[in-house]
Amino acid sequence: MTEIRIGEKDAGQRLNKYLMKYLNSAPSSFIYKMLRKKNIVLNDKKSSGNEIIASGDVIKLYLSDETVKKFKSVEIFDKTDKNSDNKSDNIASGVLSVKSLQVLYKNDDIMAVHKPAGILSQKASVSDYSINECIVDYCRVNNILSDKEMETFTPSVCNRLDRNTSGIILAGISLKGSQYLSKILKDRSADKYYYTIVKGVFSDSLVCKGYIHRYYPENKSSVISVEEYNVLKQGKDEYAMVETEFVPVSNNGKLSLLKVKLITGKTHQIRAHLSALGYPVVGDTKYGDTNVNQYMRRKYKLRYHLLHAGYVKLDNVVVYDDVPGLFKTICIEEGLGELPYANMELKRS
Repeated sequence: MTEIRIGEKDAGQRLNKYLMKYLNSAPSSFIYKMLRKKNIVLNDKKSSGNEIIASGDVIKLYLSDETVKKFKSVEIFDKTDKNSDNKSDNIASGVLSVKSLQVLYKNDDIMAVHKPAGILSQKASVSDYSINECIVDYCRVNNILSDKEMETFTPSVCNRLDRNTSGIILAGISLKGSQYLSKILKDRSADKYYYTIVKGVFSDSLVCKGYIHRYYPENKSSVISVEEYNVLKQGKDEYAMVETEFVPVSNNGKLSLLKVKLITGKTHQIRAHLSALGYPVVGDTKYGDTNVNQYMRRKYKLRYHLLHAGYVKLDNVVVYDDVPGLFKTICIEEGLGELPYANMELKRS
């Protein structure tokens, strides 16, 4: 018999979901069968699996050790083995590691980290090492979560940034934290601000609505105006409404530095929206201006778009992330000035 005592980090989820994580190789039919036959009980009572577990609850598995071992395949590396081939020391990119991870904010439930440009938010293939895996390894190495806790809960990023967008990534490091972040990101109560440099003189603040359509084969989106959307005869269901706020910070007559607030959040929204307005993001090979991009590559060796998620407000918590060095260098050398982080939050008139 295996006895599991629920702690605060696992509380608040349904019993069946917890069991599917704990016995992560078992089919759901097996778990429900064991619940029906009272081979798995909650607080010594027969359970359906829909119960919400609480801190202090006791789950008993009247299963053989061999059965538990068979259905419980969790990859855990040995932190004490200096010669072990673990991900925190041996990563494919050579850029991202536990030691280099910049933690911007952390409490018992959530953490905010800096994602460099060129790093994936979540892996796209088995061999990828994304910011998500780095956060998991960070929690293990720094004993934020024990190996036992990792059996039923894995830290995970709750917002995504494009590979070449830098800035703040939010992650839940407890079930409570993941649920909190998911809620505020879904209901848009979290304020998210970006910095970007665009071609052209953006002179006036603008809250702009439009409609976005994503072309999946090319991984590219296009934005049309509300007026263009209203005259469409067909295909309206392929578009989603987007809303973005743009505030100019400075310009040099050719380029503009902008603060951007995402009011809605769709794939490539900022880049596609600015391109549709005639202000392509500098360095953007998908939506940008070829001549500007070639100039920036020759002069600064810029090989990614200049878009940085630099400010997030979560209820009473404000997280800042300074722009990367190359972004800052371009601002100064192109006469766009330095970035005023004390005035990062957009002011509505």
